[in-house]
Amino acid sequence: MKGEYIVKIGTSFLEFSNSTDIPDEFDHLIKFVPEEPPEPHTQEDHDYINTFNDRFQEVFKRGRECQQ
Repeated sequence: MKGEYIVKIGTSFLEFSNSTDIPDEFDHLIKFVPEEPPEPHTQEDHDYINTFNDRFQEVFKRGRECQQ
């Protein structure tokens, strides 16, 4: 999922342009901004946009802040 993503590992902030590149373990999820398809949105676009929250939850749960 293309977008802007930042995670913190130790004292380092790592930036990613695809959510699939985010490591399996990290300390904090700092930024999670998926790229929306251009308007006008089709039903397929809306279905894709509706997956953003699920993907956020999947990534967020991998962070150590959520595992404590």
